[in-house]
Amino acid sequence: MWTRRRAQRAARVGAGPRRRRRAVAFAVALAAAGGTLAAAPRPAAAALPPQTIADPVIYWNDVLLELFRREGGSPVRAARSAAMMNAAIYDAESSYRLTWRRGITSEAYIHAEKYAGWFEGPDEEERVIGRTAYNVLLKLYGERHTAFLDQRFRDRFGAEPTEFDLLDATVVNKMVTQMMDARNGDGSDNPGVYTGDGRPGAWRPTSYPDMPDASCRQDADAVEPNWGLVKPFALASGSQFRPATPGLYGAYDKLLASPEYRDQVEEARRLGADAPTKKTPRVDRTAEQEAAAWFWANDLDGTYKPPGQLLQATRHVSEARRLGVYANARLFALVSLALADAGIAVRDVKFRTPIDLWRPVSAIREGGIDEEWKPLLKNRDGVNVNPCFPAWASGHATFAAAWAGVMKRYFGSDAIAFEMTTDDDQSPVKSRRFESFSEAAAENAESRVWLGVHYPWDAADGLALGEKVAGHVFSTKLRPIG
Repeated sequence: MWTRRRAQRAARVGAGPRRRRRAVAFAVALAAAGGTLAAAPRPAAAALPPQTIADPVIYWNDVLLELFRREGGSPVRAARSAAMMNAAIYDAESSYRLTWRRGITSEAYIHAEKYAGWFEGPDEEERVIGRTAYNVLLKLYGERHTAFLDQRFRDRFGAEPTEFDLLDATVVNKMVTQMMDARNGDGSDNPGVYTGDGRPGAWRPTSYPDMPDASCRQDADAVEPNWGLVKPFALASGSQFRPATPGLYGAYDKLLASPEYRDQVEEARRLGADAPTKKTPRVDRTAEQEAAAWFWANDLDGTYKPPGQLLQATRHVSEARRLGVYANARLFALVSLALADAGIAVRDVKFRTPIDLWRPVSAIREGGIDEEWKPLLKNRDGVNVNPCFPAWASGHATFAAAWAGVMKRYFGSDAIAFEMTTDDDQSPVKSRRFESFSEAAAENAESRVWLGVHYPWDAADGLALGEKVAGHVFSTKLRPIG
């Protein structure tokens, strides 16, 4: 009799080439006929190669961060990719636990199921997670980065990603397909370009003769102007938590005439200047604030961008607290869903409200305050630059508060000390320690003022928006069962 114990032993030691071919052929036929075999012996070695990253969820997030570096571009698009991969991983891991463990303790994101099987195959949890992650990333990035993804799959499994694995038929393809189907037609490929309002106070490209930026010369260069219309992962719409326009004015002339606006511009001018000028003889930013500004930047291509920095911080907290695979899958999924919806919500604020607020450099130069003023932010050639989209509200602040809001809810406390790192090569330090998630988020938000690319209310409204996104994601998605 073919017992469970004998089956597991055979899977561990492997079979000869002829026996293995027979097993694979039998598995394919059985699956096609609606049979219940989940893990036939596979041609690859049963044991994984030596690993430097033990947890498969963390491993594939490490792969994702490298894709962010290689791909460049918009942080909101990166956040969408993270949500797709991590939510698919979570549903795949939930399916694995329903099949071979004691079930799940939190709801699936889309759907998890107990798939057919006689016995658990070698490294099955690894394979379910890894093959799901690889295939989602291949669909998102395969046009440009297939070779990289294939190599990271080989590094993990010691096998080719094209090698037959019955888990593709029983569970992986279902997890990948349901995620791709859920996001098809979500508006993320909207080709529409931006047309500026053309009024004082309205955002305009920030390339000037003394600070040229080839990527931001015309209105149509504005990055992801339609992203506020993208279908969210948890919110009802990108405008669900839309804050009031700056100062509650809602019109450029009223805004620019207000004392509150003048105070905002003055604070951005004093704290965010690259260097003193004749009309701005003093920069009030401290050395510590300047270091923090660069630590949080990650604006340039080649970095893991703001969502990547927060995913890396999630890893540091997870590893310090020794979370298991299922706990990690849920944590990274919740964080990623919140980051994706934060990106959608903040783009709604930037482009779909009555005020598309110009950057401080435009307010200061074109407002006649100081024609020589430059923000601290620079590209790798030392040229002062600005993100190519409106200032209000701050994306960094919104991402940071969404991340912190999920983290403190997940762990049941905000007062958890942790280390985190930066990819920005202009940062004087590569790692920093924080005593709470909210402390990190607040500094992230304020750093954009110190970098000279935001006003204080951009940071404050971004923090408030991100916190609301986090609360909604945590209370409506992947909720505890029972």
